[in-house]
Amino acid sequence: MTRVKPKSSSMRSYRCASLALLFVISSTAVTSQSSPPQRIISLIPAVTEILFAIGAGSQVIGVSNYDVYPPAATQLPRVGGLINPAVEIILSLQPDLVIAYETQFDLLKQLTNAGIDVSSYTHGTLDHILAGIRSLGVQTGHATRAEQVARQIESDLQGIRARVAGRNRPRTLFVFAKEPLSIRNLFANGGKGFHNEMLEIAGSKNVFADTPRPSVQASTETILARAPEVIIEVRAGNTLKQTDIRREIAVWNLLPSLPAVQTGRVYFLQGTDLVVPGPRIAMATERLARALHPDAFKQ
Repeated sequence: MTRVKPKSSSMRSYRCASLALLFVISSTAVTSQSSPPQRIISLIPAVTEILFAIGAGSQVIGVSNYDVYPPAATQLPRVGGLINPAVEIILSLQPDLVIAYETQFDLLKQLTNAGIDVSSYTHGTLDHILAGIRSLGVQTGHATRAEQVARQIESDLQGIRARVAGRNRPRTLFVFAKEPLSIRNLFANGGKGFHNEMLEIAGSKNVFADTPRPSVQASTETILARAPEVIIEVRAGNTLKQTDIRREIAVWNLLPSLPAVQTGRVYFLQGTDLVVPGPRIAMATERLARALHPDAFKQ
């Protein structure tokens, strides 16, 4: 998290600080406030979840159009998102802190020029998520609770590692987007970012671990060449019925030579916890581990 004092730095400083720190408060950052912010707007679902988890929910006065958790956040005013921030609504709410993506350069500049404190954010690794929780705790006056949340996540992740230790680690294709009932326009997780780490902790080998990007647009030929032993497809919402899920899984029968298809190890999971890098990250990792190693959770 990079905190910036209004009218005190250029957009280049936003960009450089955010890329270097990845959601960690800079030791050199300055702020115009001597007390924790009491009117916070979050344009990032992960940040919103963190704020509520650490006890700062009552300080949140606005969220993005895409926030669905926790339920209390859905009752707050909506202020747009990554590509469509509603500047007029944000200003009308009179926030004393706005947390936005580090790529929202224009928004950050507009708010800074309006005299509003801003913090910039970008998704990173599991360590960055934990650092972000602790940073937000300090920034909002909830350091003790934030430390408890971070330590619980660390403990839970270590527990998952222990459960799957020593087991076979299947080559896994993690799909987070594709055309419905098709294998076209498929995007899978690459070897960079929190999803790759989640797969490793859950007891698998990412088939695209050697690709140093968060995502890979994979063709059918590439998938056949990688020959995944397990396919996990995730959907952010909980909108599909079981009949629809079975149809999505059946689509993979178009590639009968895949080991995952031959052994029936194609799984379809739903839920925002699987895609939002926030305080539910350990719960989501356990869901992956249970799909990969169900026997490890029967004891």
